Amino acid sequence: MRTLTGVSPPFDFLPLSVVSFGSTVIAEGCDVASSISWIHAWTVSHGIITQVREYSNTSLTVTRVGDVVAGRSAEIAPSHCPSVWESQFSGRAGKSVPGLVLAI
Repeated sequence: MRTLTGVSPPFDFLPLSVVSFGSTVIAEGCDVASSISWIHAWTVSHGIITQVREYSNTSLTVTRVGDVVAGRSAEIAPSHCPSVWESQFSGRAGKSVPGLVLAI
């Protein structure tokens, strides 16, 4: 919050990886000192970012809840939600962080 309000100096966002899964783009990185990790999850529609989620100092696992076949979403068994991406940087900071699951 202090960075957003201008009370403290901003930190540089250094992306370490960028991956996409359909309309979802995941970018992961850290600050210069590697003390803050971040993950951005963008939803893109027709080349425009329509939604942004930001996670700081959090481990994120992305799972696929359904398959898309010929442009249509098909349901799959709830017990089968494969992990398609897991954050890598959060564990490098040497501290325990909360974990979240993002279902796409």
